[in-house]
Amino acid sequence: MNEEPTFEEKLQQLESIVSQLEKGERPLERALVDFQNGVSLVKDLQTTLKNAEDTLAKVMDDNDNLTDLELTND
Repeated sequence: MNEEPTFEEKLQQLESIVSQLEKGERPLERALVDFQNGVSLVKDLQTTLKNAEDTLAKVMDDNDNLTDLELTND
């Protein structure tokens, strides 16, 4: 069974790719593949964060219905 990597695992993969690219020792073809993989990881991570943000912006009311959380500026 092929499980989807966790947010933390994807972030670690992205950090590894960035580190390798920063060293500048990769052949151009490999660097391009790494860059494309990094862009894909960034998109996945952004989607996960957006979904988490949307979930946290809602609360359950007394009737177990989801309602928007009212944010106040203190």
